[in-house]
Amino acid sequence: MTIKRLVAAMLLATASNSVLAEQSFTVKDIQVEGLQRVALGAALNNLPFNIGDTVTEYTLSKGIKSLYAAGHFDEIAVFRDGNTITFRVKERPTINAIEFDGNKDIKEEQLSESLTNQKIIIGEQLDKTIIREIENGLTEFYHGVGKYNAKVAIKLTYLPRNRVNLKLEFVEGDAASVRQINIVGNELFDDAQILKNTESLVDLPWWRFMSSDRYQKDTLKGDLEKVRSFYLDRGYLRFEIEANTVAVSPDKTSVYVTLQVKEGEQYTVTGVDFVGDLIGQDEFIKAMLPLKSGQLYNGALVTYTEESIAKFLASFGYANSKVRTSTNINDETKEVSLTLSVDPGKRVYVNRILVSGNAATKDEVIRREIRQMEGAWLSNDTLESSKLWVQRLPYIEKVEFETKPVPGTEDKVDVDFKIKERSSGSFNAGVSFGSYQGLAFQFGIEQQSFLGSGNAAGISLNTNKYQKSINLSYTDAYFTLDGISLGGNVFYSDFDGSKAGAEAYNQTSYGTGLNFGFPINEYSRLNFGTAVTFSEIAYIQEFDQLRHFRAVLVDPNRPDQAYKFTNYDVSVGWIRSTLNRGTFPTDGLRVSLTGKITTPNSDLTYFKTNFEAANYIALSNDHSWSFLSKLELGYGNGYGSNNGYDHTLPFSDNFYAGGQNFRGFENRVIGPRAIYRYVNSIPGLPDPIGSGVGLPTLPMSPEFDSYDISTRSFGGNAMAIATLELITPTPLLKEDYANSVRTSLFVDAGNVWDTEFDINRFANLTRYQNSNSLQSELLDYSDAGMIRVSAGVTVQWISPMGPLTFSLAKIIKKYDGDEQENFSFNIGTTF
Repeated sequence: MTIKRLVAAMLLATASNSVLAEQSFTVKDIQVEGLQRVALGAALNNLPFNIGDTVTEYTLSKGIKSLYAAGHFDEIAVFRDGNTITFRVKERPTINAIEFDGNKDIKEEQLSESLTNQKIIIGEQLDKTIIREIENGLTEFYHGVGKYNAKVAIKLTYLPRNRVNLKLEFVEGDAASVRQINIVGNELFDDAQILKNTESLVDLPWWRFMSSDRYQKDTLKGDLEKVRSFYLDRGYLRFEIEANTVAVSPDKTSVYVTLQVKEGEQYTVTGVDFVGDLIGQDEFIKAMLPLKSGQLYNGALVTYTEESIAKFLASFGYANSKVRTSTNINDETKEVSLTLSVDPGKRVYVNRILVSGNAATKDEVIRREIRQMEGAWLSNDTLESSKLWVQRLPYIEKVEFETKPVPGTEDKVDVDFKIKERSSGSFNAGVSFGSYQGLAFQFGIEQQSFLGSGNAAGISLNTNKYQKSINLSYTDAYFTLDGISLGGNVFYSDFDGSKAGAEAYNQTSYGTGLNFGFPINEYSRLNFGTAVTFSEIAYIQEFDQLRHFRAVLVDPNRPDQAYKFTNYDVSVGWIRSTLNRGTFPTDGLRVSLTGKITTPNSDLTYFKTNFEAANYIALSNDHSWSFLSKLELGYGNGYGSNNGYDHTLPFSDNFYAGGQNFRGFENRVIGPRAIYRYVNSIPGLPDPIGSGVGLPTLPMSPEFDSYDISTRSFGGNAMAIATLELITPTPLLKEDYANSVRTSLFVDAGNVWDTEFDINRFANLTRYQNSNSLQSELLDYSDAGMIRVSAGVTVQWISPMGPLTFSLAKIIKKYDGDEQENFSFNIGTTF
């Protein structure tokens, strides 16, 4: 385009009345007409001559070229009037605005970046010569993703003051689908076997709407490598893809792919040798070698061997090692010998460790989790371990690290840990609706990392319709440098069971506790604790299962007073975690076993144990799909006796299920119900003397008692709940929020039961006639096999105000009296 303009300008100058002479002349003056934004001096600086110089027609043509090369002008003409040279120019227009319309496959951010790289920037001058190049480049991109009907046009709208608006109009159309993939030359394996793991899918049926048969050039390129690997992994060392063709249908909606292959024959490995420096670890490296003489050649094993050796060397600081495999092929015997060349390079040391992105969390909180030390050799294993430790902190969303060479050195790097935080404080609130308890509210607040220190401290306040509690706590996770934690708390609680879906009673408790923990290794730790609790239970409706509890605490002289008791307990716990994150993990295992027992000098002597295991298995490389299996077990009981009555687990410490820990069921609805036993009586004899006052009624024998079943559960001393969850990508959600929002499909199953319940105590009793119970008959609450099951979908969101959980569930299996809670919404749920 520039050459054409130059030629046109020269012809114009030649045909002008001011035709330039062939002979040279001395320039007396230089003028430039048509300048608007370009300064005269800037234009003159681009000319290869000045006033007073002797010029020829050739010199003037070079001047035109120089002005064009400056990039400011669309048109240039030159004229001579005597010894005065005049350049008439038309400046390039300035880009006023850039607009995109119709683009879906390409984000505006990508388009803006691409245009910037080609100097198409608002406020800069427009070079119209590259418009066609941009249009062709974008069209080629669409062809690469299978959209052969796509069209891209750049429209220019000229404005006053030599300005222009650019509008990029896209007509993307539909992508062509892969209609057929043909393989020619394969005799050993059929097409289906070869194409089993490829991503280019053919003519999918409608029910596979989650998959895509859209043609993409990059996908096909990757599939060719998978086909090649299919043969190499089976020993076909001479396999070749001789040709691949892509034919597009006339309507450009279908693509037909043909691969011409040459399979060859299988080759056997005759030996594996090493050359190079094995850093003194010869025996270990050779022992870890999966390749053995006599087996078929396997390309995947060769690659795995190279990566394993490189990773092993990196753990010793050789971060830039090179491992290459050369083959010595004998085509006559169909054998191959392998030689692994190992070059560890120089050992790399860590100069400095940098931490960035942590606006709220102090550097020392991050650094104490980092296992890589400054001054030590660089270890990829240690860096990955450091990343996991930092990422397990509940107030850290994402961690990445980058190594940067130190300028002027070959064996030192700086490591930059880039942190993305999430809020360390949260509200604890919720709204739920169920068929029995109706609309329920709760509220609370807590802080996980006080002032960015990484220590849990502050006030945890909870208030809802059935409980008011406050907990002042402080836990220093690193009381000592080697990871011993120390913490304490003071608490108060006022609980109304009748409003919590449990049996009616009021319990007030207060006390204090102390806890400390010891790390066993990188993944496990032991926790110990001690506490004293002062409790009072009042307004309790006496039911049959409380007979032991009441007999142990009742004052014979004041049988109607509230139950007051003081307990001293000690606890021990073991936790092992290999989770990849503290919040929203996608891979790893967490197992915990905790136990609590009250001391013999307590008013109530009992023990309580909990076991929890959660196993996450990543189903995709990017961890957007994963599978969770979770098991929670609990058991508690009393030890010792008082006044001939055995101690039992206090009903206020019972296990409950329903609500947050068993979705689909009402809060605390699963488990044993209270049974009220009524003594029947017979009328007294009439007054023998006719005074109108008869003898009082007389109680009948216990076998004539009647009973009724409460509408509420009071829990049980044993619990088992299992959960299976398929964690999926959240639909319509940007990738930036993938670590803050989680969607999962779940199945919950389990039961709560009472191992001390004896249904035979009620076998011969009659049911109370005016019963309002939800249960039509008495169930055996000691039966662990009364499994409930529910299923549904849950969406969890770590919002700025705290974690939110939305659950929609349906009961699959229930028992008489269980009530359903279809939808629940909570803030502050523990994940």
